[in-house]
Amino acid sequence: MKKQSKMYRFSKQIHEYCEAHTSPLPEVLAELERETHLKTLSPQMLSGRLQGQLLAFFSKMIHPKAILEIGTFTGYSAICLAMGLAPNGVLHTIEVNPELEYLIRKYINKAGFSEQIHLHIGRAQDIVPTLQTTFDLVFIDASKQEYAHFYDMVIDKINPGGLLLADNILWDGKVLTPENDPDAAALHAFNCKVEADPRVEQLLLPLRDGLLVARKLKGS
Repeated sequence: MKKQSKMYRFSKQIHEYCEAHTSPLPEVLAELERETHLKTLSPQMLSGRLQGQLLAFFSKMIHPKAILEIGTFTGYSAICLAMGLAPNGVLHTIEVNPELEYLIRKYINKAGFSEQIHLHIGRAQDIVPTLQTTFDLVFIDASKQEYAHFYDMVIDKINPGGLLLADNILWDGKVLTPENDPDAAALHAFNCKVEADPRVEQLLLPLRDGLLVARKLKGS
């Protein structure tokens, strides 16, 4: 038990060290993080500075014309992703919980992305088929048991060379023993599904709770 506790403290210290040596994000995101902690029951769902900067980096590297996000929460990751949009680019973000709409719109406006971020309230299963566009970047961070279904919905909408990102892919390490947790079992099945798909190449990063990065191959 002492060894596990020491490892946890070390991991937390390393995370804090990495944050301290990472370029800061706009102050509006720090404000959003504070309000998320004050006004939601699960503030740990927010991406946070380290992952947020990574999302912004991916977006800035490929300058996507169109981004799709499934699972907005309070809008932190959407704002990070929007930072790399091409001129006149758009980001469609989908949130199932209507009670979060006021907070999402508040910070999208404060961040200056009201014209580029299009918020949809409802189920991704209903909304994604209505989006008549293709995407250069897709970020999935919603119901874990639906990841495989989300993947099937979006993979043909991703342009060749585009990226698909999926969050919480390690599920606190429970993917190592997925038989004990339905969400872990669904995520493990999703990881295997992506690995077996010849249309993509993928990298699974142990960042926070795990981030899967898949790139749509040319000609796929």
